[in-house]
Amino acid sequence: MDLKEIQNLIKFVSNSGVAEVKLETGDIKITIRTTLEGNTPDITYVQQAPLQQALPQAAPAPVAQTATPAAPVADDNSKYVTIKSPMIGTFYRKPAPDKPSFVEVGSSIGKGDVLCVVEAMKLFNEIEAEISGKIVKILVDDMSPVEFDQPLFLVDPS
Repeated sequence: MDLKEIQNLIKFVSNSGVAEVKLETGDIKITIRTTLEGNTPDITYVQQAPLQQALPQAAPAPVAQTATPAAPVADDNSKYVTIKSPMIGTFYRKPAPDKPSFVEVGSSIGKGDVLCVVEAMKLFNEIEAEISGKIVKILVDDMSPVEFDQPLFLVDPS
């Protein structure tokens, strides 16, 4: 696991509101604990080497505060249907890096059409449309971590 993956994991955990996450990958163990305010995660890295030595504890990383959208924006989107993530994982707009995106803003979709892929634990799960309509907005960047029930797309069903 490289530094960029660890930084992405820290950001994901900080934004998710989860109090603690433990991850074991091969010979690396990572524990991330957030404070009650969720502002500064407390990260512990442990690498199981032949001597079973623990690495020093990392300093808390600063997390940017995000503003919540105003109520008028929510009213603007009330006529649209929100398609949400059915699981925690990594959001991908394409089936492969060299392939085109499943959908773009303005794409017409039908019930059962594949909209994206959410990768969880090395399994790539296709997310299908539950309704027919037109994609109005894509709410998540490609290759971003997503939470359970996080909005992914806004669809105009008319």
